[in-house]
Amino acid sequence: MKTIQKLILLTMVSALTVSCNQNKQVSDAYGNFEAVETTISSEANGRIIWLNLTEGQLLKAGDTVGLIDTTDLHYKKIQLQAQKSAVASKAASIQAQAAIYQQQKSNLKIDQTRIENLLKDQAATPKQYDDIKGAVEVADKQIAGVNSQLTAVADELKALDAQIAQVEEALKRCFLVNKVEGTILNRFAETGEVTAFGKPLYKIANLKTMDLRVYISGNMLAQVKTGQKAKVMIDEADGMSELEGVVTWISPMAEFTPKIIQTREERINLVYAVKLSVENDGRLKIAMPAEVVFIK
Repeated sequence: MKTIQKLILLTMVSALTVSCNQNKQVSDAYGNFEAVETTISSEANGRIIWLNLTEGQLLKAGDTVGLIDTTDLHYKKIQLQAQKSAVASKAASIQAQAAIYQQQKSNLKIDQTRIENLLKDQAATPKQYDDIKGAVEVADKQIAGVNSQLTAVADELKALDAQIAQVEEALKRCFLVNKVEGTILNRFAETGEVTAFGKPLYKIANLKTMDLRVYISGNMLAQVKTGQKAKVMIDEADGMSELEGVVTWISPMAEFTPKIIQTREERINLVYAVKLSVENDGRLKIAMPAEVVFIK
């Protein structure tokens, strides 16, 4: 019986020794998880009518999350449309005047032809011909003046169309449409508050894939390359959990070792920053520490 107990004890000690040796595996690098954080700001001025945002909420690109008061812009658009209608009426009046001048010119041209024929038969005087010719020239100038007025009116209509388009674009920006897919990290505004152009409303980040920034010493630089896979280990209640990461970026410049490196030997060296892309299964958080073992 004592022999069996000894064998069991030896087995347990051996397993514990192997486990301890595994836990003492030296990692190649240490760092923290990061994510690209985007601060979404207001593109309009006014009171926030509603803002449907919750920290931790997952948003898709194109989701409408809020509305800023559009009353002033709405009335400004109505005013510009009324101005455009008035200018268009003026254009119609000018066109009618141009038609009258054109008809007068046509009548004068007929009279001019008759006087030319009468002049050939010596039934009209040169003065009559000069008078009718002068009247035609006056009609031409009147038509040219009206055409210049029409050009000015057309330019005025284009300017009003541009102003209306500008107001319509401002109205669109009053609808808060999310542009980045991700998770809301912080909310900076509330319904009923007055916001302004450029004022932050919320912060969002895509947490589906996290970046792990670690630092390696110069003597390891030749052993690490982009696309290389690595074991990423994070702390859990019962030990370390392992994930897979891929090296996506290596800094081309060395820098002094950051504070997260604790040993004196590593603190006095220059290191290179390395980023690894890690799929997030829900356990990874921004600033969470992790260790890396590069797969050779």
